[in-house]
Amino acid sequence: MEGLGRAALAEDAVRYRLFAAAGAGGEALLRRCAEAIVVRLAPLLSTYIWQRQPFRLRCVPARGDTPAHIGGTTLFGDNVEDEWFIVYLVREITRDFPGLAARIDDNDGEFLLIEAADFLPKWLNPENSDNRVFFYKGELHIIPLSETDEQECDLSAASPTISQALTLLSSRSEEFLAAEPIRAAVYKRISGYPEKIQASFHRAHCYLPAGIVAVLRQCPSLVAPAVQAFYLRDPVDLRACRSFQTFPPDERVMTVVTFTKCLYAQLVQQKFVPDRRSGYTLPLPSHPQYKAYELGMKLAHGFEILCSKCSKVSPDSERNVLSGPLWERFLSSLKEKHYFKGEMEGSAKYLELLHKAEDYFRQSVTKPESSVEANPGDEILTLLRTTTIDLKEFEREATCLPPEDDDSWLEITPDDLDQMLKETRNESPPSSNEEEQKYDLEAVAESMKAFVSKVSTHEGAEMPWSSDESHVTFDVDSFTKALDRILGADSEELDSDDLDEEQEFDFSDEDDEDLDVENQREDEKVSPNELIGSLKSYMNEMDRELAQTNVGKSFTTQKKGASSVNAATSQSAGPDSGAEETELTPVDVDMNLVANLLESYSAQSGLAGPTSNILQSMGVYLPENADRTGSNKGATE
Repeated sequence: MEGLGRAALAEDAVRYRLFAAAGAGGEALLRRCAEAIVVRLAPLLSTYIWQRQPFRLRCVPARGDTPAHIGGTTLFGDNVEDEWFIVYLVREITRDFPGLAARIDDNDGEFLLIEAADFLPKWLNPENSDNRVFFYKGELHIIPLSETDEQECDLSAASPTISQALTLLSSRSEEFLAAEPIRAAVYKRISGYPEKIQASFHRAHCYLPAGIVAVLRQCPSLVAPAVQAFYLRDPVDLRACRSFQTFPPDERVMTVVTFTKCLYAQLVQQKFVPDRRSGYTLPLPSHPQYKAYELGMKLAHGFEILCSKCSKVSPDSERNVLSGPLWERFLSSLKEKHYFKGEMEGSAKYLELLHKAEDYFRQSVTKPESSVEANPGDEILTLLRTTTIDLKEFEREATCLPPEDDDSWLEITPDDLDQMLKETRNESPPSSNEEEQKYDLEAVAESMKAFVSKVSTHEGAEMPWSSDESHVTFDVDSFTKALDRILGADSEELDSDDLDEEQEFDFSDEDDEDLDVENQREDEKVSPNELIGSLKSYMNEMDRELAQTNVGKSFTTQKKGASSVNAATSQSAGPDSGAEETELTPVDVDMNLVANLLESYSAQSGLAGPTSNILQSMGVYLPENADRTGSNKGATE
């Protein structure tokens, strides 16, 4: 059932569920916590601008294997920061309400584990991760597989049920605390909140109709559906923008609009020319306020599209949401929590905070009988009917507007992108030129050797993360015994191809010779040193033959000084070593490896490729190729 539920999640949607960790009295605890959570989050969420849908909690009764809980699903659209802000909220809820345990996932599954993928235990995979990851008492917990048969719940199955997981969390939560690297990876992604909320905003000047200015004063979050309406417009939507029945361009004023950075980027990056019949004209691009005119025109189109889709409901329906005992309890709780900061009731600051609280209440608190979400166009028309538009006041404020924010963050250079990726991967490559000049190419060769020496499985190759791991050992005795078993008994038969053709069919003589050889082997046994010496002679013969071919000449050999010791050793190896052996210089394996890697790296032209991917995964970074034409040659000299 859980797998089916997760598959049913819409794209770009995050689901959050809060369960009562203790079994007895769980539903009563959920009811008590539901209203308290709304009040606890009001100061944070009243000023937040959501991309698509807000964070909203509802009471959900038990169904199948899923116990009763409070939770919801939020579409975050193109702004993934909304999803991680919800992760922060869920963690804070479990910290402030220790009786709750929270699960959070999206259409990709356990995205918290994806964020900490580099540090997960080997047993944890997408097939058995369901119902194992929880926030409990403000910390991330992972329920492991069953290790013994004496445990209360059988976790040897693919995944436990939510009830089993909650039982374990409430009794033995300390044992299931996620490892420090896993928690650090997740907590780093949500670090900076709630201060990060203000950093996600972008304030820009916009030349807007006075009606839109009044609406945004009352409900700043309506900028999000307006931008989305313009961003996702179609030809049918633009029909309503030919005449502009709701927001004509006659009475426009300059104002400051608060966007999120995602909304601002969507609005400013789209090229759009308004219909001539709309009355929205733009000045020349050289005009100092051209951007404000353009942004205002686009935003006005979004508001007009929203109003053209309104359902024409009664204006009293909106007021009914802000009446009744639920709103009264919510308002009194805000006053107890000093939400209004001591402002006098009826003052401008008090009314501003009250409007934000009303907006948050409409978005986040819904009664069971009003489960249908209101169309943003209906809310806009209701605000227009109930709000006084003071054009002169808006024009007076336009003369002393605060400066708009710098939007240079829209432009990201390749170096900035590389730096962002490195910070995401917690990498610290050398940054100064001196470090690049002192770069040790031996690290490249050693890392590649370590990578090749790692044992791979059917799931792929494993990267040698630690340079302190033990090196591959070579047991000489085991090697010689293995060779003796393979070659020792039939070593003389290796030259059977050299026999004359007529002797090949002389079976009677062969049998006699085999008997003599077997009798001789009983008295004589080839020593391991002689066997290794014989193999070396074979290899030397092969090297001398390959050295004269194009294959042999393509490799870089060791320098004369380095090869003289090897040559002297080969001369003293035995009487069979000739003068030819002294002329044969061994191949420099490390130099050839580095030269080929540098050639492959240069061919990448700064893009991703096999060389940079393998080396960077092992923590080795190659410096920038300053001389692409001579890099190969310089590497081999």
